[in-house]
Amino acid sequence: MSDIAPPIRPWHVVVLANIKGQTEIPSDVPDADAEFDSPRTIDAIMAAIAMDGHHVTFVPGDARLPQVLHALKPDICFNIVEGMYGDAREAQIPAVLELLRIPYTASRVLTSAIALDKTMTKRIWQSHGLPTATFQLFVTGDEALRADLHFPLFVKPAREGSGMGMDAGSIVADESVLRSRVQYIIQRYQQPALVETYLSGREFTVGVLGRADAHRYSRIPERYAADGFMRLPVSEVNSADSLTPGVYGAQLKVMDFFVPGQADFRCPAPIDAVLTAQLQQLAIDAHCAIGACDVSRVDIRLAADGTPTLIEINTLPGIAPDFSDLAVITNAAQLPYADLVREILYLGASRYGLLT
Repeated sequence: MSDIAPPIRPWHVVVLANIKGQTEIPSDVPDADAEFDSPRTIDAIMAAIAMDGHHVTFVPGDARLPQVLHALKPDICFNIVEGMYGDAREAQIPAVLELLRIPYTASRVLTSAIALDKTMTKRIWQSHGLPTATFQLFVTGDEALRADLHFPLFVKPAREGSGMGMDAGSIVADESVLRSRVQYIIQRYQQPALVETYLSGREFTVGVLGRADAHRYSRIPERYAADGFMRLPVSEVNSADSLTPGVYGAQLKVMDFFVPGQADFRCPAPIDAVLTAQLQQLAIDAHCAIGACDVSRVDIRLAADGTPTLIEINTLPGIAPDFSDLAVITNAAQLPYADLVREILYLGASRYGLLT
């Protein structure tokens, strides 16, 4: 157990989220509710926080948020709002909370904006010498294809999450199909299309939890390695025989497990200890390179030659109990769901001096 003192008094914790079926969906934004959460997830988060004696309130992350928070004056917000509008929507709630000087969990404004922009993230990773597929951004769709990009290629929106805009048509084998798919992405999602070398190897997702001084603020410091990060089991996603072969996109991410057409998930992944450690460290390096805070989930694929290659990072990973990737991973690590929630809460709180 940790030797840090508990909060002097119970906190008022506000859980911020958007709920499927309750938050109004903007009619002009495709797949706007793809990242909304279920009432069950909100209830589970609130119950975990309340276990430590805190008062917990749910507030939807909509346009009324500044006024509501001004009235409630919470000690800290547990933020899982993905946002609905704009090319940096995941940064909107952190920006509001910064403006109101309210502590909150997970990554801050700049990192939240960068992580949703896959192209910018890849450029930062490249500057750190981290492996990522060769890529090109198409803004108009008329740009000449880079000479070092070879088919098959993969096309997706440059600034979306939860697999939006990714389906069986994302893998393109020739120039004409490429141009058609790029135009589809630009027109449907009103943003540039990211085109990159298709990585044909196995796909993994790796949870990241911690930071250099996590031991000081954790309720379970023994779970962290010397560098302050947990080494969580690696999860493998095999979509080869799914409804969207070779593509783990939005359609699969909202389907229940073990239904026809769903991908095959294995956690821990059936890989050796060397590759496991390599994937875990690569995920931590990717997390740190963009300045992520406390928690994230990193997607990695093996290139044709077996080299682990970064795909993208989610700095606001879903934590639906027994369903979201991170919850499945921590469950495989025998880390109770309540501990996952409270680790995120206390690591966030420590950044604002609430545990000192």
